[in-house]
Amino acid sequence: MTDAYLTRLHEFTIILYAISVLLYFFDFMHNNQKANRAAFWLLSFVWLLQTAFLLIYMVDTKRFPVLTIMEGLYFYTWVLVSFSLLINKLLKIDFIVFFTNVLGFIIMAIHTFAPIREGTEIATQVISELLLIHITAALLAYGGFSLSFIFSLLYCVQFNLLKKKIWGKRLRRIPDLTKLENIAYLFNVFSVPLLLIALILGIQWASVQAPGFVWYDPKILGSFLVLFIYGCCLYARVTHKLVGKGIAYFNIACFLILLINFFLAGNFSTFHYK
Repeated sequence: MTDAYLTRLHEFTIILYAISVLLYFFDFMHNNQKANRAAFWLLSFVWLLQTAFLLIYMVDTKRFPVLTIMEGLYFYTWVLVSFSLLINKLLKIDFIVFFTNVLGFIIMAIHTFAPIREGTEIATQVISELLLIHITAALLAYGGFSLSFIFSLLYCVQFNLLKKKIWGKRLRRIPDLTKLENIAYLFNVFSVPLLLIALILGIQWASVQAPGFVWYDPKILGSFLVLFIYGCCLYARVTHKLVGKGIAYFNIACFLILLINFFLAGNFSTFHYK
């Protein structure tokens, strides 16, 4: 597989992805079901192309493609697209697909147009089942937290529309507040244990194979901080100490801290590959 072929595949996929997001935006603004259906089928085709690329890449490299930051971003985008299609199919919540894929498109663009970084030799040297499980679990957890963030964001939008008594088709297409809050909570319930598993396995792998590993590494401390605040979010929700708009704002703040840890703390890590 040549680099030129991979580049063309990425560019074609991101063009289709952009058209899909634009159609979803048009549907969001004008309640156009034809645009919604066209956007859904385009997004499904994007998912097929992404899946095909991942499979071809795995055959070509003989490993699961999550060992470098660029590979991780691509897999993260695939997780977001997969989740959004499932949600659209099972729950029929159109706006979730739109907001999720705005985020997914941004990550996909970063992956596609970022400068190529050297890392193949390093990635080959650190292959192990433990590392693959660690990275995959962490990315799946990040995908779940991303969806939880988007549901909380929609909660705030719906809350403000109701408070201002702005009625209309857009309001009716957003689920009720209770449903939005419950789904955001369920995604956190799914993601918190996944992140805990990822951290445990990552520390175990690093203590054996990473010569620069120290327990007070910024990325490790930041990840445990993320786990702690999401744990607090779950505790506040379960004990009803924080509900409604309060828990939605808390959840949004948790996700922003997650993003800071993912993009900033890794730059100061002594053993995470950039």
